[in-house]
Amino acid sequence: MMKDSFAFLDALQQIAKDKGISVDTLLDALANALLAAYKRMPDAEEFATVTVDPDTGDIRVYGQEVDDDDNVIREWDVTPKDFGRIAAQTAKQVMTQRIREAERDLKYEEYAGREGDIVTGIIQQSDNRYTLLDLGKVEALLPQAEQVPYERYEHGARLKAYIVEVRKTTKGPQIVVSRTHPGLIKRLFELEVPEISSGVVEIKAAAREPGHRTKIAVWSNDSNVDPVGACVGARGARVRMVTNELRGEKVDIVPFSDEPREFVMRALQPAKVKEVHLDDLTGTATVVVHDFQLSLAIGKEGQNARLAARLTGWRIDIKSETQIAEEEAYANQEWAEGEWVENESGEMVWQPAEGGEAVSAEQWSLGDTETDETAGSGSPAGPGSPGESSESDAGEGAAAVADANAGADPIQGGEPGAPASGEGESS
Repeated sequence: MMKDSFAFLDALQQIAKDKGISVDTLLDALANALLAAYKRMPDAEEFATVTVDPDTGDIRVYGQEVDDDDNVIREWDVTPKDFGRIAAQTAKQVMTQRIREAERDLKYEEYAGREGDIVTGIIQQSDNRYTLLDLGKVEALLPQAEQVPYERYEHGARLKAYIVEVRKTTKGPQIVVSRTHPGLIKRLFELEVPEISSGVVEIKAAAREPGHRTKIAVWSNDSNVDPVGACVGARGARVRMVTNELRGEKVDIVPFSDEPREFVMRALQPAKVKEVHLDDLTGTATVVVHDFQLSLAIGKEGQNARLAARLTGWRIDIKSETQIAEEEAYANQEWAEGEWVENESGEMVWQPAEGGEAVSAEQWSLGDTETDETAGSGSPAGPGSPGESSESDAGEGAAAVADANAGADPIQGGEPGAPASGEGESS
């Protein structure tokens, strides 16, 4: 019996060493399993405990007497005669279960602190819902939402992905990876650019439209190091490696600036910006560019402007010099003050703010308001207007208006049947 106990302990220690599990953990699990097995036996004590001697491997079951507060008052040995056979069967089951649990925990702990890291896997399975990557000991899940549109994943090909989440499940760790996360760009540049991994160059911001274009803003902590040149590399070798991994996605690298105006101008590269006006209340940056640079600044389907807005955090409004000039000219025009109201007959008329007779929509469209102001009458001299009692008065009024505002249609006055403007002028 003693020899078997020592052999059991040796086997236990070997398992603990191979699987990376402590011996105490295995002994505790074994004791709990043996206690559960004992309580299923007939005539088992209501309160009992199982001990496993870590030095000799001796297994004992003790009955217990407890008080109302669950304090143990007395213990006695109630180990069954055939408990060795039960112990052997239970030990096998417990060891298998604990080894599986320990392996799952080790796999989870290996990846639990690696959110935001980059991994390389082999594509195992791909369908419309997800793609599985073999990382060696575990598999990673690439959901459809984290896949780049129109990117094909061929079985057996190697693929780099960004870890976004590590979940602990009963079947082991579930690692969720992404190919669309902006962090993938940063990690790829860390692999290719030693200055970034050493901290000399920093990626301050990144904006990405997966599969199409990416903009990153870089900053150098050493005045002797050009951050853009370090990321581009000799003849574009470094940025080309990143582009190849992203399967042709274009990458724009711009220098970072603490000054918002300068940063917005740089973010809109390759377009050349003339000036930038910032509105802190609305968070809007109004950008003025030359007319021939407008389409380049906006980009294809607004892509350049969108990426620059995400990169800087400002809402960017791009305008050409011609648009700015038109807006200024429009703003400098003088406008009549008043409002459109409905008169007694249900017709919409313009009521000047300074008073006077209302002007109908037809008179307004013909420019009668401007004519009246020029003539100084203060109100339109429409048909039936008071103060026009003779044909000669009507003719004189029309002639005065025509002289003051050449090219405008003279306003006809007088009672119905009064002479036309030409006749009035001749008199």
